[in-house]
This record gives sequence, C-alpha cells and structure tokens, in this order.
Amino acid sequence: MRNPSPAAGPPTGRTGRPRSAAADAAILAATRAALVELGWSKLTMGDVSARAGVAKTTLYRRWAGKNELVVDAVAELFDTLELPDRGSLEADVAYVVLRFAELLRRPEARTALMAVVAEATRDEALRDRIRSAIVDRQKRLVVLGRERARLRGELPQETDASHAGRATDLIFDVIAGTVVHRALVSSEPVDEVWVAAFTTLLMHGLRGR
Repeated sequence: MRNPSPAAGPPTGRTGRPRSAAADAAILAATRAALVELGWSKLTMGDVSARAGVAKTTLYRRWAGKNELVVDAVAELFDTLELPDRGSLEADVAYVVLRFAELLRRPEARTALMAVVAEATRDEALRDRIRSAIVDRQKRLVVLGRERARLRGELPQETDASHAGRATDLIFDVIAGTVVHRALVSSEPVDEVWVAAFTTLLMHGLRGR
C-alpha cells in the first residue's frame, strides 16, 4: 500500500495560493538529478530552482534549506515501494526486499541516500528528519506485512502495543540495514538466490529451517 501523502517540506504557516503538486514533483526530480551530477557539496538551491524551472523563492516557501529538500527527494522515491499480497509472509518479505534492492540500484536513489546519511552523521536535525520522513514512513510496510500474516494465521495475534512497536522497529532495522549494506556498502548483488537465503534466515533463524 502506498503512502497516500506525498513527500513534502514542513508547513510554513504562510497563506496564499495552494501548493502545486506538479511543481513539487519537478523540484524533487531536479534535486535528485542534481545530486547525481554535482554531489552533495556542490548542490545548491539555485541549481535546483533552475533545473525545475521555478523561482528560488518557490523552493524556500516549501523547504527551509538543502537538507530538508534532499531528504524529501529521497522520501518520494521510497514512497513508491508497495507490498502487494503474495499469499504468504515469506513471499511478501522476498518481494519487498527485491523491490527495495531495485530501487537502490537507481543512481538517483543510491546517490541521494548515501549523501543524506553521510551528512546526517554531523547533523542531528537532519537525522531526525530522515527518521520521520523516510524510516518511520516505510515502517508501514512492516506493519502491513505482519497484519496480513496474522490474518492468515502465520503469526499470533498481539495484544501488547509496545511489544508490537518494538518488533516492527527490529524487523525494519534487520531488513533495511541488511539490504542497504549488501547493495551500497558491499556492492554485492541482491538477486533472487540471495533474497531466498536471506528470507529463510529471517523466517527461521540461525537454528535452521
């Protein structure tokens, strides 16, 4: 299920004409293209506004600065991830891991994600924005997958909301962290053979099937 809310900058509290979805999309696409071509250090709001064909003031009405803009450009890509019902929890996991890996193979996704993560090591506010705009929003896939599995009888019903939240966090960290490391750090293929082995390990643990 796609997140129904598009990636966007924080509310500014200003009044006036409503935001244009087309302008937002053009700005975020221009941001990703500029990152691939220029890198983080050379990317400027002026460059993005020129590429998107909008005034620089239009950018600043939507985003306070480059950090917020780039995070939302990355978030828009991750919001395209979906989790159709594949019939079992194991098949759902394998499907979303393959789609995630495909997304990370796109130059704009790989470059943008690595840039914001590197910059976030020195910027606590940027880490918070990554968490809220990307990480927390993508946990929706874990929640959806677990709920489907419970409805199928593959997982027990949960009554402890705090435990469910911790489990969601852990599952997301394991899947996202493993795939990002494999694809971006180790630069190894995330193909069907690897995904099958990873999914088996995730489903059955270190003691085997």
